Amino acid sequence: MGSLGAAAEKPHAVCLPYPAQGHITPMLNVAKLLHARGFDVTFVNTEYNHARIVRTRGAANVAGIPGFRFATIPDGLPPSDDDDVTQDIPSLCKSTTETCLCPFRHLLADLNDPATGHPPVTCVVSDVVMGFSIDAAKELGLPYVQLWTASTISFLGYHHYRLLLSRGLAPLKGVEQLTNGYLDTPVENVPGLRNMRFRDFPSFIRTTDPDEFMVHYVLKETGRCAGASAVILNSFDELEGEAVAAMEALGLAPKVYTLGPLPLLAREDPPTPRSSIKISLWKEQEECLQWLDGREPGSVVYVNFGSITVMSNEQLVEFAWGLANSGRQFLWIIRRDLVKGDTAVLPPEFLAETAGRGLMANWCPQQEVLNHPSVGAFLTHSGWNSALETMCGGVPVISWPFFADQQTNCRYQCNEWGVGMEIDSNVRRDAVESLITELMEEEQGKEMRRKAREWRDKAVEAAKPGGSSHRNFDELVRKVLLPKN
Repeated sequence: MGSLGAAAEKPHAVCLPYPAQGHITPMLNVAKLLHARGFDVTFVNTEYNHARIVRTRGAANVAGIPGFRFATIPDGLPPSDDDDVTQDIPSLCKSTTETCLCPFRHLLADLNDPATGHPPVTCVVSDVVMGFSIDAAKELGLPYVQLWTASTISFLGYHHYRLLLSRGLAPLKGVEQLTNGYLDTPVENVPGLRNMRFRDFPSFIRTTDPDEFMVHYVLKETGRCAGASAVILNSFDELEGEAVAAMEALGLAPKVYTLGPLPLLAREDPPTPRSSIKISLWKEQEECLQWLDGREPGSVVYVNFGSITVMSNEQLVEFAWGLANSGRQFLWIIRRDLVKGDTAVLPPEFLAETAGRGLMANWCPQQEVLNHPSVGAFLTHSGWNSALETMCGGVPVISWPFFADQQTNCRYQCNEWGVGMEIDSNVRRDAVESLITELMEEEQGKEMRRKAREWRDKAVEAAKPGGSSHRNFDELVRKVLLPKN
């Protein structure tokens, strides 16, 4: 009888990420932290992504471990012809908002059925952009915590769309403003943000349409945070303390907890069965690490534009020749869907020119690559997971931001944190070549490497027992997530 009583008292967290790789990864770290703290965890993927994970990593990967299970809900999109690509983000945002609440309600009801043999749900941890779930949590009177998976500065960037609209800076008057220098307009007095230009705000605002879906969507979703019990951020106080303070001062969230970098906070030494739970929507190629083992320290340029960025084949070719002409060794991750509506085609001359000093792969374990001593620079899109992972590896960046929050992250990497240089969106091979040379050989590059190592030390410090992120996690569990008796 005693054990039954104990099971009833066990807290049970339902974790609901937005269905894209860059959102799933940080939520999985939060789920592992909670499980390590004695919570039962149900991790919710969409059916589409669940099927992809089973294909790339096998069914065992989503079989779970005691007290940690996977569940699914439909994403509401029509079936696709190709089951292995990143789904269209605006379509996914629209369909999750409009269709996922009902299936999520049903899932909570199923999980609360005593016949399942696991404890009833005691809290919901949802991605900010799966904010529809607040209704389901409120109906059951549960603590509701939201995870913002991008940077704190980008959260403020989205919130301040209102300010850009009210000052008449947006919507754009015409598409020519995208190319005539208008994007460089300085934007003064933005609470919580420094030295911003119009181009440094998340990119959905670059529209001529006053009814642009994504602008209204992000305003609505970030606006819901005020109704959550707390918001958690994959960041740390030393890095983004000013922006975190602004979030609270502006009343955008009742309480904000920085728990980052999440990969450091969730890391277990020695590893446990929990450590082996990984969710990758692409098959990771471990041979990347073996290839790096044979290279000199700091000699390799690592190139990866993340899980969503797409480019034209012309842009791909410019990057290729920039890498070739730099004379450096490189590890380049080329996803199957990297080139818009097409297969990535690299010129045979490029392949001949770089034979023996470049490795191309479809996907890799990125944090392990960035931690590898032979990696000296990271050519990146500046997605937030990549920005933090490169900091944890102490590696400086050359940034080519693609969309959403990447513009804001890039601005801070280059301007405020001192760890990067930006490539013009209209990419040219000579610019790629000269930035690689500057970062790998010249004084400015040395300074950026020094800065990157400093940030790495601060990140490690924050995630250690007694560090700011570690203390914040304790407080979040104690004050917000544990059921009040």
